[in-house]
Amino acid sequence: MSTEIINESEQEIDVEHVAKLARHLLEELRVHPQADLRIKFGDEATITELNERYFDTEGPTDVLSFPGDELLPGRLDEEPEEGDLGDIIIAPTIAAKQGEEAGHGTVAEIELLTTHGILHLLGYDHVDPDEHTEMFALQAKLLQSWGSAARAPE
Repeated sequence: MSTEIINESEQEIDVEHVAKLARHLLEELRVHPQADLRIKFGDEATITELNERYFDTEGPTDVLSFPGDELLPGRLDEEPEEGDLGDIIIAPTIAAKQGEEAGHGTVAEIELLTTHGILHLLGYDHVDPDEHTEMFALQAKLLQSWGSAARAPE
């Protein structure tokens, strides 16, 4: 798997931590090990411009996802597809504000946004109530498994 993490923000980001999280999530979701993923950290002006241009939504947001080959999570009974998973853009200044408001800090918020963005790349959404319930339950399960994995000795 090729996971490229680019920090174009002025915030300090532990890119190795984010890369380990991404590998964990893609393994848990049974995404092909050769799938490509790009995660970019950018400033609020950049994410605002992208949000307005591609999603016709005014103002900044915390995370945007741009699917590549529209890969789906792998199933236990089949081999996952190889391809380009896509791009995620995260605004770390917004993540810091949201993490503080939620009481879990910036790192946990970046973990949440990375997980959320990857789920969007895999076709999950939260527009209707059933989709919302499914996506957020899976997001919580993945973050819990990451917490267990992150604490385990290597």
